[in-house]
Amino acid sequence: DVLNFDMAAELAEDEGIQVAKVLVDDDVAVTDSLYTAGRRGTGGTLFVEKLAGAAADTGMPLERVEAVARRVNENTRSFGVALSACSTPAKGGPTFDLPPGELELGVGIHGEPGRERRPMMTSREIADFAVNAVLDDFAPRNPVLLLVNGMGGTPLLELYGFNADVQRVLVERGVAVARTLVGNYVTSLDMAGASVTLCQIDEELLRLWDAPVRTPALRWGC
Repeated sequence: DVLNFDMAAELAEDEGIQVAKVLVDDDVAVTDSLYTAGRRGTGGTLFVEKLAGAAADTGMPLERVEAVARRVNENTRSFGVALSACSTPAKGGPTFDLPPGELELGVGIHGEPGRERRPMMTSREIADFAVNAVLDDFAPRNPVLLLVNGMGGTPLLELYGFNADVQRVLVERGVAVARTLVGNYVTSLDMAGASVTLCQIDEELLRLWDAPVRTPALRWGC
């Protein structure tokens, strides 16, 4: 992804288009792995794109939009869990083998396996693990935006149940949630699972989040 976007930026610059690049790296599960260099981008992509897009809508110059995107990325962390692997057309089957009764902790959105595998856990136990993994990496002092994101194959009913458990854990950890979004937004084809993303915000970022948006995935205030 990084290589392809770098090439796209170069092509745009060759056509005289002013470009700024921001690398989203919110995933706390992996720093370097067989599949990645540095941290991966996961659910935080949604927050970066929505908030930077809202900043652009206000008429901010590119430099300020870039600064908003970087600030959002620096204050965003995610952790994902899978109950099944995704199946890609190229591979023709699951990207990794996950036996029944087990789950994969720390998965990416391109079908990469996680950092560890454990016997199946309850929704509350998964919420504890995911939230604590995020909060072990950063301690938000301000309220947060919460994204409970489905990986593509998880029904909304289960995501909202999982969200209730995540909210309970955050209350216990003293984290104030300003806004919550639940659904399949940053997905991995048909993977069953979910990710938890927290984005620490200030008054400006909250205004940008609440700003009207009209897209296939997000729509409010219009």
